[in-house]
Parts: sequence; structure tokens; C-alpha cells
Amino acid sequence: MKPEDIIKPENKVYARPRLLNDVNTHYCPGCSHGVVHKLIADLLEEMGLQDKSIGIAPVGCAVFAYNYIDIDWIEAAHGRAPALATAAARLNPENLVFTYQGDGDLSAIGTAETIHAANRGENITIIFINNGIYGMTGGQMAPTTLLGMKTATTPYGRNSELNGYPLAITDLLARLDGTCYVTRQAVHTPAAVRKTRAAIKKAFTNSMEKRGTSIVEIVSTCNSGWKLSPAQANQWMEEHMFAKYPLGDLKNVEHKA
Repeated sequence: MKPEDIIKPENKVYARPRLLNDVNTHYCPGCSHGVVHKLIADLLEEMGLQDKSIGIAPVGCAVFAYNYIDIDWIEAAHGRAPALATAAARLNPENLVFTYQGDGDLSAIGTAETIHAANRGENITIIFINNGIYGMTGGQMAPTTLLGMKTATTPYGRNSELNGYPLAITDLLARLDGTCYVTRQAVHTPAAVRKTRAAIKKAFTNSMEKRGTSIVEIVSTCNSGWKLSPAQANQWMEEHMFAKYPLGDLKNVEHKA
């Protein structure tokens, strides 16, 4: 008996997106990146954008996105993804152009590129994975690291007098005239995954309709960097990260003036 004889189309609740490459993942168990990759691949296929998409992958854990999603990718230098996305979108105005960035990339070395691309209102989507730490390079403090949070470079916890305060860069981006949609979501529960999927779809739609810059921040875990199990990391995120980075829409402009 064939699978299609058992699973009828009307009973299917999940299928692997065809745009996801059949390769082994390099991400740690419990990492949020894999879930977000699945959502992106699923939406690009659903929206018929698989042949009209250009993804920009910079340095960090996000760099290997090109290995998992079967679309055209450009690899950017650390922090420069929004600048490269600006060029790609202006040269290919009929295409969907999006960046896929971590917090160390977007809100540290890439702060200038992020703010100015958003302020110009470039027709791009920025997908921002915020786990409050440099995951790939050894677990150092990032701009988004919480006060009191222990990292490789703040072994006694982040101290505001020494290290400054956590940077909620998405709140800053929401204040810029060039942004049309700024939201903060997560993927730690099925309900959260559904909301994040809807948010990414809206951002992609905005980009295709030339409404300006959309930012989808996804508050995430880094259980390896946090030295926690996947389950413990999700709990820690709910108890600590969401207080500083509350979920929900920060800005939603349906039409540009």
C-alpha cells in the first residue's frame, strides 16, 4: 500500500516544504533557526516566490541558511546584509529580497547598515533572530544580552556600569519613517509558530507591494550558549527574555503616505 492510499489530501496536516534541502542540520538541538527556516521555505512555496526570492545571509549561525533553503542566496560580510539587500532590491525590483540575521550581526557590527536601510524605507524584509548572545563564535556578550546574564565575556553577569544596557534595536527601528511593519515574535510553542508564520508572510507581502522596510524579530533560544537544555532554555526565555523583549506588533502601517 502506498502512503497516498493511507494519507488522503484532506487529512494531511503537515508536509516537508519542497524548498528545504535534504541535508543534515548543523544547528544545536533545540535551536530556533530550524523552525524559522521551515516557515520561510513553506511561505515562499505557498506565495509562489521560490523563483523570485533573493536571500542575504551574513556571518554567524545564520550564515548557513543558503545550505537549507533552495533559493538564490548572496553571502554578506558581517553586519552588511541590509546594505547588500538594498543593492539587490534596487537592481531587481520585481524580486523579494530578505535578510536573515542574528543579534550580534544586526545590532552590533551591522547597526549602521540596519538603521539606514530601514530609515530609507528600502523594500526589503529583515528577519532578525535575537537569542541575546553570540552563538557561533563562543557565547560572548551581544548588544542584546540581558542585565545579569552570564556569557563568556561577562562571566559574573552583564553589568550596566561596565557593559551598558541591552539594546532593543527593534524598538528603535519602529520609530523610523521608512519602516512599515515591525513585529517581535517567537517559535517556542505551536501558537507562537503560527503567529510568526503570519508575521513573516505579512512582511514578505509588504516587500512585494513596495511598502517599505519590514522587520520580523524572533526572540529565540541558544541553549548551547546559555548552558541549558532545550526545555530549560525555552523556560528561561519566557521568564527573562520576554520581559525585555515583549512579543507583539510594534508598528503596522498598511499603506505608505
